[in-house]
Amino acid sequence: MKSDHRHELKTNELAEWLSNFPQWAKENRTTLIAVLAAIVVIGAVYIWRIRVKNVAIRTQIEFTGLISQLLGSKMQILSAQAQGKDLSYILVQRGGPADKLKNFAQNTNNDQMAALALIKQAETLRTELHCRPGTISKQDLTEQVNRAKTSYTEALEKALSNPSLMAAAQFGLGLCEEELSNFEEAQQIYREIATNPDFEGAVAKTAAEQRLQTIADYKTTVCFKPSAKPEPVAIEKPPIEIKFADTNLPIDTNLAPKPLNITPAVPDINLTVTAPNDISKVPESNVPIE
Repeated sequence: MKSDHRHELKTNELAEWLSNFPQWAKENRTTLIAVLAAIVVIGAVYIWRIRVKNVAIRTQIEFTGLISQLLGSKMQILSAQAQGKDLSYILVQRGGPADKLKNFAQNTNNDQMAALALIKQAETLRTELHCRPGTISKQDLTEQVNRAKTSYTEALEKALSNPSLMAAAQFGLGLCEEELSNFEEAQQIYREIATNPDFEGAVAKTAAEQRLQTIADYKTTVCFKPSAKPEPVAIEKPPIEIKFADTNLPIDTNLAPKPLNITPAVPDINLTVTAPNDISKVPESNVPIE
């Protein structure tokens, strides 16, 4: 069969199918609608999954950037402390790491990432207190620790499906009670973490068990005595040897100076003194006037 003839037959079949399509669509309308609806649903689900995946990736990148900024701020504070400067305030200032972590937790739709951001925000608030030099007033300590407790509590509510995050948030609440000198409440929180079977394998559970064993050490106030000032040590200075320049040295300094034998000339004076034989013969000018 020639190719021209085959093409003509296919064209006729297509024309016949198109002419019968309205009738076929009318007879199979239900099936056609179901197929089209399935295609639309599959396409929408595919587009939605791609969008969700892209949003999750962007969220993870944003959160990683916030953690990197937090670490950079801590390094900056430590470097400033080595130079005698205080930059601890940059952790809690407006637009700082703590503020950005809180905004991230409020704007993200991922509860687990929001819980982790709230835990990191609470840790940042507590870190600022530990990095602040000098004595912290009771009011400042209480206000900032209570802010940290609020963040830990919100994280606990968002991390219900993640035991590790729940244990971390609860452990943070125990640390806050310790910093407020509420040691009995802190011990109770640590016991709940240590005895909760849902937290098995969580890092916070091991930390709570260790805290229970050492919490008595943190109840004692430690005072460091000022170091004794060392006595000043007298520095012996070496004697200074002063050499006078010899004006009799030759002009050529490369030649060693020769000793000079100088004998002072003493004039030969022979004086002959003749005493008068008779003292009475003294001139009258030398006799006192009576």
